[in-house]
Amino acid sequence: MNSLLKALALKSPGDMARLGVILALFGLILFGALRYENFLSQYNILSFLRYNSMFALIALGMAFVIMTGGIDLSVGGTAAMASVVAALLSPYHWAAGLFGGIAAGLAVGALNGFTVTVMRTQPFIATLATMLAAYGTGLLLAGNQSVSVSYDSGFTAIGQDDFLGFPIPAWIALLVYVAGWLVLERLPVGRHVLAIGDGEATAALMGLKVRRTLAAVYVGSGALAGLAGVILASQFGAGQPTEGVGWELFAIASVVVGGTLLTGGSGSVGATLAGALLLAMVFNILNFENGLGWISLSAYWQSVIRGGFLLIVVVLQARLMSRRTGEERV
Repeated sequence: MNSLLKALALKSPGDMARLGVILALFGLILFGALRYENFLSQYNILSFLRYNSMFALIALGMAFVIMTGGIDLSVGGTAAMASVVAALLSPYHWAAGLFGGIAAGLAVGALNGFTVTVMRTQPFIATLATMLAAYGTGLLLAGNQSVSVSYDSGFTAIGQDDFLGFPIPAWIALLVYVAGWLVLERLPVGRHVLAIGDGEATAALMGLKVRRTLAAVYVGSGALAGLAGVILASQFGAGQPTEGVGWELFAIASVVVGGTLLTGGSGSVGATLAGALLLAMVFNILNFENGLGWISLSAYWQSVIRGGFLLIVVVLQARLMSRRTGEERV
């Protein structure tokens, strides 16, 4: 293992996992291009980027949370609730829908941050509770039905229009990822996030503002989930209070596939994006394969495949970690 890492000029198995997800992504793209006639068509590429921008956004928020050693199970419910809020506010102005949905996500994120840092509740329990509360709030606001958005205020342009030939949701995701990379790699708060993941007690002894950083991470995750909800409502023309089920699983899988350890202390923004695109590419290819008639997988099987894929990656990650621990002891 050591010789392999040295040959690749990689510092850790985590670095190898990040390289692996990028290579796997390019491998899938090459496979799809060679096997399917319209795989690299403009329509498929733009549709792929437009739809999966939502999942990329929640994956980024989840990445920062997991880097601290936490978890955020509320992102799906938050996105669903935010889509309803955005739809309800969209008749007033496109900006009202946009910022209203983000504000809804911020509120959930702030509640998560308060519960985790001040109430000292375990992140799993705290975010599970807010997930249920977010779904319930969305259903109450929507009257247990989809809420149509306004097509006259320009709100739908956020999710449906292009800019310079590129989907606006993809532009949004790209800009957010650039900002996330700058935060993690160029600002002190990024180092603080990783230090907290290595150990809260140690980070506190170092003089880091642990509670403030943790709260900011959960607020950021909530805001990105809210933004994903805005894109959901504007792209499909309705706020959907029952949407978002399983989104947290996709986000966690994207982060873990990207080489970020569930125990915290390490992570990569770029590899998280590659992980999200890789998982999305798997299902894009499955849809093309369905079209050839060789297989017939329903949407339910996608959840089975997603769960199995996550399990395999977590097991492999655990083996890499145990191997690295053994090598360090030697």
